Amino acid sequence: MTGRFIAVDWGTSRRRLFLVDDGMAVASESDDRGASTLSRDDYQQDVAAIRARHGDLPMLLAGMVGADIGWRKVPYVEAPASLAHLARSLLWIDDRTSIVPGIATADDVMRGEEVQLLGAAAAGLVPADALLCQPGTHCKWATLSQGAISGFTTAMTGELFALLSSKGLLARQLTGEVTIGAAFLDGVAEGARRDLAASLFSVRSRGLLGLLDDGDAASFASGILIGADVAARIDRAATVHVVSDAKLGQLYSAAIEALGGTAHLVDSEAAFVAGASKIWDMAE
Repeated sequence: MTGRFIAVDWGTSRRRLFLVDDGMAVASESDDRGASTLSRDDYQQDVAAIRARHGDLPMLLAGMVGADIGWRKVPYVEAPASLAHLARSLLWIDDRTSIVPGIATADDVMRGEEVQLLGAAAAGLVPADALLCQPGTHCKWATLSQGAISGFTTAMTGELFALLSSKGLLARQLTGEVTIGAAFLDGVAEGARRDLAASLFSVRSRGLLGLLDDGDAASFASGILIGADVAARIDRAATVHVVSDAKLGQLYSAAIEALGGTAHLVDSEAAFVAGASKIWDMAE
């Protein structure tokens, strides 16, 4: 099953779609029609609208479209899992529209990230045996073994930052832009040195004591959260391949490097297109 098709990375709040021709993305778009904004009855119409814009082509859908809040609930594939396992377990809505399953361990799950993580390996963007980090609302840390995901951990790092920024004691301080600078790196060190709850209160206390400007508070708080996340996942001198967009990936890369690791940034869109293309080629 080669040639042109449409691949959709359907997240909770946003979705990205790619028109793929022989393994290359020739067009793409992103919008806010994520799974949390749709009812189950909306998907048929949305899929038809995508085809109206990009051509009456087969479609491969990944992410939360296959979750309990999505179009159809697709059973998880158990880790260790490869792209071949995913291709064999596609849920076909009809003969031209399929949904990729997620991956599960005994105590964790992912949907959508598996296409990017395995795609990165399939495209040679990361080694077949590697530690991968995919930052986001729910950050994934995955171990690749011979090109398959053998295990992973999910950290709610991005969601915590969003909640802290929108409500609660720290929200008034966390209005600035997050940038990589002294405040962010101080936050990384703070998040790595003690328990997260105490470190987060230091955003408040440093502000009151004149040790932290409100303009730097968001960077400091982000550094705390990312620093705690990274410190819990890596040993010093670890090599981590960060599969991400540039902005968020650079934050994680800076934290990894600050805590003694080596970070390699990998384009998440290229990884997704590679993974989707491989699954489509192997689909039965």
